[in-house]
Amino acid sequence: MDLLRSLPLGLYLEQPQTWLHKLDPRVKLLWLMSFLTTYVFASNLWRISLVAILILVTIFAWIPRRVWRQQMGWLLILCFFVFIIAALTPDGLGVNYQPRRPINESVSLAPPTIPSTPPPTTPSLPPPVKAAQNYRYVLVNKGLVRVTRRSLDLAVSLSTLLFTIIYSTNLYLLTTAPESITAAIEDFMQPLRRFKLPVTEIALTLTLSLRFIPLVLEEVQNLIQSVMTRAINWKKLGIKGGLKVWLIVAERLLDNLLLRAEQMANAMVVRGFTSPNEHRVQWHDFHLKIRDWFAILMLLIFWGVRIAIGVKV
Repeated sequence: MDLLRSLPLGLYLEQPQTWLHKLDPRVKLLWLMSFLTTYVFASNLWRISLVAILILVTIFAWIPRRVWRQQMGWLLILCFFVFIIAALTPDGLGVNYQPRRPINESVSLAPPTIPSTPPPTTPSLPPPVKAAQNYRYVLVNKGLVRVTRRSLDLAVSLSTLLFTIIYSTNLYLLTTAPESITAAIEDFMQPLRRFKLPVTEIALTLTLSLRFIPLVLEEVQNLIQSVMTRAINWKKLGIKGGLKVWLIVAERLLDNLLLRAEQMANAMVVRGFTSPNEHRVQWHDFHLKIRDWFAILMLLIFWGVRIAIGVKV
């Protein structure tokens, strides 16, 4: 069991270097924020378009199939089950509307009286507007399966939202180095220095946290392998004994992570690190190139299309 390969969520792909890797991380961060914000108050057509755009970008970026096939496959399966469950779930509008007039208006208790004098002439009223013949609120109603327009809309929203948030973030982390991510965030946070916010310290903390994710996965993998190699008979242990074993494993995991954190802190102290402002390491010197300006132009078109046709009616 190799968690670093079977669960590569949030890990950086160093090789091969695709055109997504070569884009400026600030431009990619703007694209990521656009994917996460244009979803709000958007139509279902736009939400499905976001999913299609992410899949097409992954394919045409020439990312190895072994990297994204398993991630996208499991995520699409999860979104499909979310779609089915939400579509079949009651929509919450279980109100039976009753007519305001009796069904048989021609039936009355007293016989109609014939007026002796002709009624006064009244202006003719316009004919009633007929409802659309093809409109149906309940789309499918067969046995236990009942799909309405509201439940279908909710199903599309939930499934596409789940895919867009998880996969767009994962694609950004897959093609952007942790140092580039923190450098881009620090560059965008420069105006906050006027309010005396520790921008450099925040960027350093984020860098260390991103570097710490593979170490956590490695420790979890080592502990799981150590438990599997001991061939524990879980049936004899029972529930209470099994919980004790996993509590011991969790305690050992916490000790190992704290030890790794202490080793990282000692390594920084040995290298003379005192504070981020005094001991700065410039990871990247950002310069927008032609491909970055083209990506910005496409981003403007992306927002223009969103404003034009992506608004939920």
